Amino acid sequence: MLFSPQIPLPLTPRRESRFEDFVEGPNKAVVEALKHMPDEPGSHVFLHGGEGSGKTHLLNALCYETRERGGRAFYLALKRLPEDAIASLRGLEKLDLVCVDDLHAIAGIEAWEEALFHCFNRIREANGRLLTSSRKQLSAMNIELPDLASRLAWGLRLPLLPLEDHDKLKVISMQADALGFTLPEDVQHYLLKHHERSMAALIRTVENLYQAALVSKRRITVPLAREVLKAAAGETEAQSADKK
Repeated sequence: MLFSPQIPLPLTPRRESRFEDFVEGPNKAVVEALKHMPDEPGSHVFLHGGEGSGKTHLLNALCYETRERGGRAFYLALKRLPEDAIASLRGLEKLDLVCVDDLHAIAGIEAWEEALFHCFNRIREANGRLLTSSRKQLSAMNIELPDLASRLAWGLRLPLLPLEDHDKLKVISMQADALGFTLPEDVQHYLLKHHERSMAALIRTVENLYQAALVSKRRITVPLAREVLKAAAGETEAQSADKK
C-alpha cells in the first residue's frame, strides 16, 4: 500500500485561522458582517453551509480577531462533545464572544437543545456576541424545542455559498502552503478534475498527498496524486462493503 490512512503522520501545525487566510469567493458580504461583530455588542449571526464551506474557519477567525482586540472568546464544536459535556456551557455569558459550531449535530437531542436555549438567553441578556453555525438551514434542522428555534432566528442568518473552481484552487494551494510544501499547478488541476469536488474532500486529499510523498520519499506529481486517489477510492469501497 502507498500509505496507511489509519496511521497518519504528524502534519505541520497550522497557524490559527484568520480572516486574511479565508478565500471569500462569493462570500465577501458574509465575511464583512462577521468582521463587524466585535464592534456590535449583543449581535448574533447564524451561518449555514455544506461541509468544507469554511464555517469552522470563520468561527475561529472571529475568535482570533476578538482576542487580538483584547476580548475573551470561546469556540465550541458540538459534534465532538458527549451529552455530559453540557456543563461546558456554564459561564459563557461572561465572555465577549461565543462561537458554537455544528448545531445540526444536536438537533433533536432534548438535553442539548434546552441547555443551549438557556445558554443563548444568558449571552443575550449579558449583551454578548454569539456566532453559531450548521450544515443545514435553520428551517431544515429539525430542532424540537420551539424556543431554541425562535432564539436562533433572532439574529442574522447568512448562507456560505460554494466556491468557483478558481477559488477552490486557491484554497488547496493555501492548504499545501500551510503544510509546508508547494502543490504544483498541474497537480492542483488534476485533483479538481478527477476528485470529489467538495472542499472538505479536496483538503483531505491534499493532506493525504503530503503524507504519501513523505512516506514514499517522492516528489508530488500527477502520478502520485493518481495513486493517492486510487488508494482513497479503495478505502471507501472497503468501508462500504463492511457496512453491508
